[in-house]
Amino acid sequence: MKKLAIVVAGGPAPGINSVIGAATIRARLSGVEVIGLQDGFKWISEGDLSHVVPLTIEDTSRIHFRGGSYIGISRANPTRSPEHFQRTLEGLEKLGVGMLITIGGDGTATLAQIISEKTRGRIRVVHVPKTIDNDIDLPDDTSTFGFQTARHVGVEIVKNLMVDAKTTHRWYFVVAQGRKAGHLALSIGKAVGATNIVIPEEFQKGCPVSFNHVVDILAGSVIKRLGYGRQDGIVLLAEGLADCIDPVDLAKHTDIPRDHMGNIHVAEINLGEVLEKAVKERLAGLGIKATLITKYIGYEVRCADPIPFDMEYTRDLGYCAARYIIEGGTEAVVSMVNGRFQPISFQEMKDPSTGRPRVRLVDVDSDRYKIARSFMLRLKRQDFDKPEELARFAAAARLTPEAFREQFHHLVKDEPQVAIDVEMGLSAKVMDAAKAVDAAKAGEPTGGEAQ
Repeated sequence: MKKLAIVVAGGPAPGINSVIGAATIRARLSGVEVIGLQDGFKWISEGDLSHVVPLTIEDTSRIHFRGGSYIGISRANPTRSPEHFQRTLEGLEKLGVGMLITIGGDGTATLAQIISEKTRGRIRVVHVPKTIDNDIDLPDDTSTFGFQTARHVGVEIVKNLMVDAKTTHRWYFVVAQGRKAGHLALSIGKAVGATNIVIPEEFQKGCPVSFNHVVDILAGSVIKRLGYGRQDGIVLLAEGLADCIDPVDLAKHTDIPRDHMGNIHVAEINLGEVLEKAVKERLAGLGIKATLITKYIGYEVRCADPIPFDMEYTRDLGYCAARYIIEGGTEAVVSMVNGRFQPISFQEMKDPSTGRPRVRLVDVDSDRYKIARSFMLRLKRQDFDKPEELARFAAAARLTPEAFREQFHHLVKDEPQVAIDVEMGLSAKVMDAAKAVDAAKAGEPTGGEAQ
């Protein structure tokens, strides 16, 4: 039987070692030889086959407790040139690889499919999706592995910042990793009860948004908090916001790094500092002095030791990946849905418009987001409809109510009625449930039965 190779590509995520260990154990118990390609595709794409290690049960049975990657990781992409890709295929053949488990994000999933197609089935390939961004479109809102650990560690960091903020009367702008989606920022912010959370999905219908609009959202939170007698706060920002802001606007405040395709390199933009400086200037123009500090969350959480949830989850994924590929499975993404293994074909995961795996965004129409939005301390439509509230915030901004409305009312022109919607929706569900209970006690048919 040909060998099983395991490779990790992209960025780290808690739980990688659990996948490697479980897949190795399952394969070795089936009599399959397992090897690890060190540092992703970096060496094999250069034609160097010396960076390959045998994986055994003895070596990997306890690596699941730790973060990082036992066999290293890299973002090297063999498809960057025909020569590199050909060396990769030739290297796999020379090593006697007939099965390949890739662990990575959407780019690695695309590469896995290309390898399978180019080898015409000689190498079976399955992909285990990982990202702390949680933006791979898995069924039933299933988390990508590493996300829950990243949130857990991120919450611990922000909890401490919240105490510091209150103690020292300052604001923290916390930028959480998330190139395209705001899952991490939203989930950390909701858990800690952040003062405000700003994610790119809220601007889906108005993208690109002006830089000054985002600045006023943040300045508005500071002013509203001052109106209630507080000089501190925590804002969670998704790094993908940089991709939502009008690039012409953004270029006035910072350099915009782009790749060879012209796409903005979101991770290389110091979004927190850019917004911090602009908000300070906006507030200073109103005579308000505020202490604002930027903090980034990303590198601190992606190599953390996995929490028990991710340890168990990723061991399941590794086991299923090995079993599926050994039994003849190929060209599938490995997922666990409601406790059951569910392979998803590469084709099913594709977005027809891009040819890449679909991106899962935060559903801003969900109750989950609406509840978060209702708790956020930001300027809302009702603040302008109630004269006493308008006067309170205008005084904090050292403006007349009329001037305050003129400067900040633009923030609420297209505001969704999220708080009202969620309260009405939940109330209706509570009423329906109560009616059903009353009907059952009276021996009457429930609403569902009557229909």
